Amino acid sequence: MTALCPLCRHDDITSFVRRMTVPILQNAPAATREIATARRMGALDIAACAHCGFVFNRAFDLAQIEYAAHYDNTQICSPRFERYMAQIAEDLIARHGLRGKRIVEVGCGKGHFLRMLCRIGGNRGFGFDPTYEGPDTVDGGTVSFVREFYSEQHASLGADFVCCRHVLEHVPDPLAMLKAVRRATRSDPGVAVFFEVPTVDWILDNTCFWDFFYEHCSYFNADTLSFAFRTSGFEVTSARPAFDGQYLWLEAHARPDLAPDGAAPGPRTIDPVEPEGVAATLARLQAFESRAEASFTAWQDRFRRAAADGGVAIWGAGAKGVTLVNLLDPDARLVRYVVDINPNKQNTFVPGTGHPIVSPERLRDDRVRHLFLMNPNYADEIKATVASLRGSDLLIDCI
Repeated sequence: MTALCPLCRHDDITSFVRRMTVPILQNAPAATREIATARRMGALDIAACAHCGFVFNRAFDLAQIEYAAHYDNTQICSPRFERYMAQIAEDLIARHGLRGKRIVEVGCGKGHFLRMLCRIGGNRGFGFDPTYEGPDTVDGGTVSFVREFYSEQHASLGADFVCCRHVLEHVPDPLAMLKAVRRATRSDPGVAVFFEVPTVDWILDNTCFWDFFYEHCSYFNADTLSFAFRTSGFEVTSARPAFDGQYLWLEAHARPDLAPDGAAPGPRTIDPVEPEGVAATLARLQAFESRAEASFTAWQDRFRRAAADGGVAIWGAGAKGVTLVNLLDPDARLVRYVVDINPNKQNTFVPGTGHPIVSPERLRDDRVRHLFLMNPNYADEIKATVASLRGSDLLIDCI
């Protein structure tokens, strides 16, 4: 159990959300139901620091996590998300002059975003991720991949730009990772960095109790993410919401006063999180805690009624959907199956509960009456797919 805040190292920590048995990896579906239900489980103890406002899982154990090739949290099968990534790439290329540059992506996944940045801007890319699958070099030698975590030992590669999307929330010691990135870019303090993470404010304000899960051990808002970067030797240039408020973008560059050995400046040079920002986060958590139990009960009752009225399916076998069915239907009695457009997840089973994960075509063949969508951002494209499969007789709603 973590006793100190990972960001500010204070011990004034309060727990808000506790769950004793949750899947350790949400994005690693199982080949059989038996394997799925036998998966090792972990615990959640979502806590907040009263000194800096950082939210984290104090029960997280990194030794339980094994990210490998079977891990798949890609979202590129969605046209909506594909457009979103293209917009990010085009925006970054335009604002940072990324044409003919060297780009490093920390935690590149399967490499799709890095390849997009290099294709659109004519750049040279280097991606680091132990879960990467595929050739070491692609796209005519313009993009190379290393199946390792990025660290200062890779500083000799050099970079004009460093990006990292949806990685930092998986890291229990964010400062260690950020300082490693800072040291790796020490040869050119002007290198810009771009990070994208989910924002905890969205989870709390919308009572998304299914958005707290084991893979994500660190939860940021603009205040705490900026504080983490400043503490690690960066000058933050912007921090703003994205993807209809669900995500947070931060851009920064190295501070010139960083010590040559890469050590962060002394505490007096780092602006703390403003007290009103900390108070706002704690108030959000308290409000979430008071609403979450009622929301949980209401959704479970709704699932029971829908199961009795023709059957229930969930659309989305990512972390949100996996968490939801583990919470609301742990015995797999209410939800008939989980739909996902990622072919790598189809014909597998949800870790923990063993719900089958199927293709959208199952909705045509199995006349389930109720479909619940895990993310409202994809509602339009999902409804269009459903209409093409079976018309308008399916009752669709967003969680």
